[in-house]
Order: sequence, then C-alpha cells, then structure tokens
Amino acid sequence: MRYVHVLLLWMLLPAACAQGQSYTRWVVGDTADVSPSGYVGGLVLAGGGTDNDDAMRWMLQRAGGGDVLVLRASGSNGYNSYFFSQLGVTVNSVETIRFNNAQAAYDPYVLRQIRNAELVFIAGGDQYVYYQYWKDTPVEEALNYLLLEKKITLAGTSAGMAILGQAYYAPSGSPLTSAQALANPFHANFDVLGWNDFLKTPFLANTITDTHYDQRERSGRHFAFLARLTHAHGERFYGIACNEYVAVCIDTTGRAIVFGDHPNYSDYAYFLKTNCQQPREPEVIQPNTPLTWNRQQAAVVVYAVPGTKTGANTFNLKTWESGTGGQWQHWHAAQGVMAQKAAPNGACNPTSSEREVSTMPMRLHLYPNPAREQLLIEVEGADGKPISLQLLDALGRVVWQYRGEEADHVLSVGHLPAGPYVLAAQSSYGASWGQVLLR
Repeated sequence: MRYVHVLLLWMLLPAACAQGQSYTRWVVGDTADVSPSGYVGGLVLAGGGTDNDDAMRWMLQRAGGGDVLVLRASGSNGYNSYFFSQLGVTVNSVETIRFNNAQAAYDPYVLRQIRNAELVFIAGGDQYVYYQYWKDTPVEEALNYLLLEKKITLAGTSAGMAILGQAYYAPSGSPLTSAQALANPFHANFDVLGWNDFLKTPFLANTITDTHYDQRERSGRHFAFLARLTHAHGERFYGIACNEYVAVCIDTTGRAIVFGDHPNYSDYAYFLKTNCQQPREPEVIQPNTPLTWNRQQAAVVVYAVPGTKTGANTFNLKTWESGTGGQWQHWHAAQGVMAQKAAPNGACNPTSSEREVSTMPMRLHLYPNPAREQLLIEVEGADGKPISLQLLDALGRVVWQYRGEEADHVLSVGHLPAGPYVLAAQSSYGASWGQVLLR
C-alpha cells in the first residue's frame, strides 16, 4: 500500500518537477493529440476582469473539438475546468502551461504543444514578462506559425490581449497613466513601445491594443500611443480597446463582434484610427512638453461599440470604415488636455458635432505657486464626477495621488524636495495639467 500511495502522489505532482522548473503544466481531458479538420481561425481580444462566457463559447467552438492550450507566466490552472466542462462546448483537452522562466521558450515539449494546439489562449498577468520570455524565441516562431500557416484562433485577456497587436505596449516598469502620457509623450513609462517585430496577427497590422479601458482611464495613454507611433514611423496607426468583461471576437473575414452586457453595464469596445487627412502627425510632440495633436479637432477617429450578450454589434476591420450599433467620435489634444466629441458624419470628416463629451475642459488652479509648505489645488469643470489627481516630480515619478469626487485639496508639500513638479488631473470629461515649483 505504501508503494501505491507514493506512486499516486508522484502522478499528481506538477510536471515541472521533472522539467527543471522552467514550466509547470496541468491537463484535463484526453492527453493524446488529435488533429481535427474543423478548427477555424480567428482572434479574441478580452479586456480583462471577469471572463465573458458568451465570447469564450464563441472562441471554444472554433477549436473544432481539438486541443486547447492556455499559456501564462503566473497563476495556476483555473482555466482548465472553465474551458473543459463549464461552458458546454466539447473539446478534446485543455492544458495550461505556466512559464516559470525564459528557458521554457526553448523546451521541446512546450513548443510541440503550442504547434499541436487548435486554440491558444494567453492569460492575464504582466505583458512585459511575455515580451521578455517569448520575443525572438522559438515561442514567437510557433505562435506566428499558428497565426499564418495553421491558422487557428488565438486569444488573450488583459496582458494576453496587450501583446496581440502588431504594435504593442509592454511596460518594463510602472504602467503609463493617461496623465503622464499627455503631459509628456516621451515619459519613461512608455518603455517598451514596439512595432512590427513580434506577433503577426491578421487584421491587426499597425494596431495597438489596450485593456481595462474605462475602469483605469486609459483612453489618454492609448491616444498617446498612436501619437508616438505616428510620429516615429509616419504611417497610419490603429487601436482596439476593451473595457473589463468586454471581448472583441474577430472572424476570418475581419468582422469584429463585440460581446458584453450592455445596457446593464457600460460595456464598450473602442476602435481607434488616425484620421485620413494629411498631415496626420501631432503638431507638438517632444520630451517634457504636453502633447498637442489637434488636426481640426479630429486627430483620432473612434468608433465606440457597446458589447451585448448576443454579439449583435460589430465593426469591419477589413476597411476600418463601417460598423453596426456604435457611434463615431473624434478625439484630439491641445497642450496635454484631451477632448472627445461626437462625430455623426463618420470616419474621415474632420468636422465634429458640437455635442462634446466634455463641453468644458477641466481647469486647474494651483496656489501659491511657487509653494513652500502647502499647495492649494482647485479643479474647475469636474462637475462632481470621479477625478484622478497625480503630482509628478521632474523624473515623472508619482509623489502624491488621489482618486475620488473631491475637487479641492490642501496638500502638504514641505517634505518634498525643491524643484519643478507637474499636477495632472484626469476624469471622464478629459484631462488637464499644471506646473508647480516647490521651494
């Protein structure tokens, strides 16, 4: 009996024990590889937070009853039972492989399982780890084989979604905030902003994604991503963003289907593109200077699409010109203040409607300035909406922050080193900033 117990215990141990700890694997279902002919290509971009069951069913159905592989660099095997038995879609197996270090990207078993999969799902976590572990490795080659040759569906949520565009943001340190990006479009937290040197996802050429969008107020930084890329490469760039629980499911024709729970929740996906007018580059984009990207108040054209349980609302990624169920908007920024306007005339018309999302930009009043012991902060134009405030030093480090509905603050600054600072404000109405000198 002792031998049986030891044998069973050995069988239950994570596979990494025999693989030098470079990866850990968990499997449910049939471990024998199958090669179904019914799998279908596609992409799933999920905004993070709770998974959308309707989008996940759409995704699993495209595996054609084959093998599902979950890739991750943190966490455990929670997706195995969810995909295998909780959504009502039959697949042969679900395996999770967690990368414990970069050596797993060269392991023959890992590479074989990636190439044999009929569906790959990249979990959330830290996209910089995926970038470090996979870029310029056999894993990158294997994933591009799945996208371009085998043509299966590739999916990702949160960090997994963040690396699926052919342009990508994988921060090596603190994630960039909208306030930082608009106040300084060359802020250190832009690192790493890459383009056309990683994954070759269909329909996402020159496209950068962003996640947790409205929940973490990321529209300003996404706008700045497009500004940086346009400035650096002189091409037209695009963006896809999802709120939490929202997923964009892209079929082989380029139709993007948006799943969510609107109108019960504010579940939106956003499709961004630089305007067709020339010149399209930002008017003012340089280090330590607030971004100005105006272009007749239509620098970026956006189609905002509510996600529904049936996926009734869509957008055409083949043309980036038409959709169903959404609304066109124009976004622009002047001296680091971003504004968004309804654009009923659609995609490339630079004339926006006067119905602004923000009818009056926020204004900051900071005094005394220079300040020595205390700084009084007054925000005009927030109108009781939740507001995010950050005080940043000359290196872009956040030394104080606040999120709530209070517009006025008395901030003690006597303990801070003397020098220049930036006070950045962000709300659903837009963004604003002000310079402060501490003595």
